[in-house]
Amino acid sequence: MSFFWVKAKALGVRQYHVASVLCQRAKVAMSHFEPNEYIRYDLLEKNINIVRKRLNRPLTLSEKIVYGHLDDPANQEVERGETYLRLRPDRVAMQDATAQMAMLQFISSGLPKVAVPSTIHCDHLIEAQLGGEKDLRRAKDINQEVYNFLATAGAKYGVGFWRPGSGIIHQIILENYAYPGVLLIGTDSHTPNGGGLGGICIGVGGADAVDVMAGIPWELKCPKVIGVKLTGSLSGWTSPKDVILKVAGILTVKGGTGAIVEYHGPGVDSISCTGMATICNMGAEIGATTSVFPYNHRMKKYLDKTGRADIAHLADEFKDHLVPDPGCHYDQLIEINLSELKPHINGPFTPDLAHPVAEVGTVAEKEGWPLDIRVGLIGSCTNSSYEDMGRSAAVAKQALAHGLKCKSQFTITPGSEQIRATIERDGYAQILRDVGGIVLANACGPCIGQWDRKDIKKGEKNTIVTSYNRNFTGRNDANPETHAFVTSPEIVTALAIAGTLKFNPETDFLTGKDGKKFKLEAPDADELPRAEFDPGQDTYQHPPKDSSGQRVDVSPTSQRLQLLEPFDKWDGKDLEDLQILIKVKGKCTTDHISAAGPWLKFRGHLDNISNNLLIGAINIENGKANSVRNAVTQEFGPVPDTARYYKKHGIRWVVVGDENYGEGSSREHAALEPRHLGGRAIITKSFARIHETNLKKQGLLPLTFADPADYNKIHPVDKLTIQGLKDFAPGKPLKCVIKHPNGTQETILLNHTFNETQIEWFRAGSALNRMKELQHQ
Repeated sequence: MSFFWVKAKALGVRQYHVASVLCQRAKVAMSHFEPNEYIRYDLLEKNINIVRKRLNRPLTLSEKIVYGHLDDPANQEVERGETYLRLRPDRVAMQDATAQMAMLQFISSGLPKVAVPSTIHCDHLIEAQLGGEKDLRRAKDINQEVYNFLATAGAKYGVGFWRPGSGIIHQIILENYAYPGVLLIGTDSHTPNGGGLGGICIGVGGADAVDVMAGIPWELKCPKVIGVKLTGSLSGWTSPKDVILKVAGILTVKGGTGAIVEYHGPGVDSISCTGMATICNMGAEIGATTSVFPYNHRMKKYLDKTGRADIAHLADEFKDHLVPDPGCHYDQLIEINLSELKPHINGPFTPDLAHPVAEVGTVAEKEGWPLDIRVGLIGSCTNSSYEDMGRSAAVAKQALAHGLKCKSQFTITPGSEQIRATIERDGYAQILRDVGGIVLANACGPCIGQWDRKDIKKGEKNTIVTSYNRNFTGRNDANPETHAFVTSPEIVTALAIAGTLKFNPETDFLTGKDGKKFKLEAPDADELPRAEFDPGQDTYQHPPKDSSGQRVDVSPTSQRLQLLEPFDKWDGKDLEDLQILIKVKGKCTTDHISAAGPWLKFRGHLDNISNNLLIGAINIENGKANSVRNAVTQEFGPVPDTARYYKKHGIRWVVVGDENYGEGSSREHAALEPRHLGGRAIITKSFARIHETNLKKQGLLPLTFADPADYNKIHPVDKLTIQGLKDFAPGKPLKCVIKHPNGTQETILLNHTFNETQIEWFRAGSALNRMKELQHQ
């Protein structure tokens, strides 16, 4: 037995490619790219039956898929919202910005190969500037070092590599890897997109991905299940995007935290498979663990069209396990009549501020938001399907017929090379160009701040409308005065033609070039191409069968990549006299903690990217961003500089935050950076799920006020001592002594959600440190 498998046994690791010989009822490959990796519906069925018998009740679809992937279904304690589940995901997907740190951590683990099918997707590092081909060439040149690292690391460790230009990770997954009943984790918060094809697809940090790639059971707090019953049917200008915009308005950005959102009901059948993916994708904006739809004929149709009829046939055979049981119970139930749903537009500055399109202009006037739309942007991982492009083109075609073009600037982002090639062939791309659009590269682009915007100056108040998923302050263009609204691609197109938020395409008229008024007809387009998809260029790199000679080089002088050093272990003592680096006021997303945009180029270099730590967070002491008091010098300066000063002088520090701290992206850099610069704890009113887990993985203490009002007792000039760590145990609160400058003290309680395994991470200094400890036992 090899040294690897001796170590693997201690970790509870399953052997590599074990799935390939166990499927008994049918052998159907997970994807065309992994012909020897089979879908295990037989194992899913076996595990579901074990758990159903134990619980003695009907199961939701979410429960079937999650519990169907339990490591030990016969003995695992299962209680929604309470217990931690040990799961065996089917596969891992990583986008290039987060894959750098994930692969650096995997290299540090010392393991020779990934234990489950895994892929890397190059979509985050391509900046929108001049247009698709030119921007792609520029990105390949600028990011050559990073792309080479990811390609060689993928080849070395058995990870498939999708080259730049392939498309956005979630569209690639939908087209090639997602399937009904899959449990997939991805290092991007919009991984839930795959729920549109009936899978449980969950966004995680890179350290979680490393666990799964190492073959270690993955831990997830047993999710609650929110049911959304859909009745009626979509029609007219109302689109799948409006479903999630409506749900976001109901649940808000934290209403889905700790829960899977499960759509069901007769209205589901009126939504295309890619439309369901749109809804699941933006479920990340309500804090949901993920979202999912039951298997139906729309998914079967999509599988057939994307060359996976064999998966559809197998899913038909196991369909009872891919839909909820009759009479199953939801922790919360929302009902939406699709026939009554109106087109929505959400924003600005938060994706849960919902308005009917018919009302947003009036609200904007009242609030002082700019009415003129400077740019309309369609595409992104949320809305870049063939159907999305077709509906937008149907709107544009009507404008062109009356001699009109867009009054606003207009950009189009295809979701994948397959979508780009197919909309070029079928004429949609040309229609969108003719109306004034620029087709960008198959990448994330402006949605994540990769946008070299030239039409405004920073600080200039303006409005943009997008079909994206997030609209946090400064997210798209780094301008805090950009009022970004999210809506469907067809509404974006109509508003870009009209040039104003005051336009309602359902009721308002446009004036054609001939001076005659006309009204846009509701768009109609095929959900899938009538001919087969055009795959476009081949952009996939298979990992070689023999990678023994493959080198992965990281230069010690590189400014883009940096090998990781282990974090220090806990010293066995309480955390005394922690300095408060910043007390954050209000919303603090992962964009505030670790900005994207121009900082993406440093995602593989922990020390360099730490120079953006918390630069977007608002300091309650002075109401400013990136300006905090140095407790030693009493001077105000940038947050990262102050943290580095404390680290140099051996001063440990803490961050105090508000509600839903860390909402947004899955980026683990928002946890790695504070740990790297000497942080020890983050104390808030509440956390977003992924960020809380990421903090635990890196050996930090994410703690919450037992009484949220205690947030007001702490002042930026105070020092904090966290007591009770010697007896650190699940469910047992810690004490926090607040030491005020005048010599007075008060004690408050801090709650946590650590389980035994996570406490071991803290004691070891990080989850990766703990993995290495177990390897040497």
